[in-house]
Amino acid sequence: MAKENEDGQEKTEEPTQRRLEKAAEEGQLLTSKEMMVFTTLFAGLLVMTGLAPFVGSAIKAWGTLFVIDSAANLDSLGLAKVKYGFWLVILATAIIGLPMVVVTIATQAAVGGLNFAPKAMSFKGSKINPIAGLKRIFSMKGLVELAKSILKVVSLFGIGAVIIYQQLPELVYLSASSLGEGVERAVYTFPFLVGGLLVALLIIAAIDYFWQKHTFTQQMRMTLKEVKDEHKQTEGSPEVKAKIRRMQYQQSQDSARQRDALDNVADATAVITNPTHFAVALKYTAGQQGAPVVLAMGRGAIAQQIIDRAQDAQVQTLRIPILARALYFTSEIGGEIAEGLYNAVAVILAYVFRIDSGEAMDMPELTLPPELRFDEHGNLENGGA
Repeated sequence: MAKENEDGQEKTEEPTQRRLEKAAEEGQLLTSKEMMVFTTLFAGLLVMTGLAPFVGSAIKAWGTLFVIDSAANLDSLGLAKVKYGFWLVILATAIIGLPMVVVTIATQAAVGGLNFAPKAMSFKGSKINPIAGLKRIFSMKGLVELAKSILKVVSLFGIGAVIIYQQLPELVYLSASSLGEGVERAVYTFPFLVGGLLVALLIIAAIDYFWQKHTFTQQMRMTLKEVKDEHKQTEGSPEVKAKIRRMQYQQSQDSARQRDALDNVADATAVITNPTHFAVALKYTAGQQGAPVVLAMGRGAIAQQIIDRAQDAQVQTLRIPILARALYFTSEIGGEIAEGLYNAVAVILAYVFRIDSGEAMDMPELTLPPELRFDEHGNLENGGA
């Protein structure tokens, strides 16, 4: 039966990659203590087997600690022996301990991966809550741990007893044997004993691994609502994505219209620029009904193309930033200019007509209403341009 979360919904969905990553950040990883015990002991057996040829030298080196071969310098000899003894202990620990550490880390990496999680070191009140502790003890996980412990004790003691019983005829004569013979018998018996124990530990480790994997997977399962909420957080809600697609489509349509309108620049009466960020091509024929019409407009690369085409067609190009921005943000291609710009555009077109007629005159100054003063981002300015 699927577990339920705090909202009463069943956790029926497999954990997502994001869920597993968040669990790892909190220090929740698949692990198996029994698997680590097995691999560590197996590595220890291999290390001891590999070091067997050096056991004699190690015993001789250790034995020199108890030999006083000279009466000279007795005041400093004790300290020297202690230092040498510490050196031997550190060396033995490094030779035997380092492989064990490497094997332990490699085992965890193979079972559930490695991760450094600072969040796991933070204080959690639930860990010292006695009620929560009792629930863990009498939970299914606690019962499984108890069963594993019983199985471990029974199997290990049973296998150890069987092996010792088989070796008992030779072991009873150890009391009448020399130290060398006793060590030889121990060296011969030890691998059998450890090997048998490792077989039992391998079975227990396999059981523990599959149980821990099952428990971890069940713990990481998610409700359908959690999966949907996570998808919204990572991918964005459908409404926002639809709005973005609409905006992207609108932008692409506007860009397409701007590119198509470039062919009309040659028919323009004047082009208003800012000086290259914006460009708006206007057309007005004296005596026509209605306001001037926007033939083309654009910003950036499109604006530069409008300017280039206007120059090729000998269309007057005027640098009037405040008017160029106002036209760009209030007009559409093929449509008339905004009513608030009638006066300013009329002044500019009159100036253009007079320039085209051969008159020499200065550029007139323009004023625009505050609601038509924009910056380059389309935001209203507080003051003038």
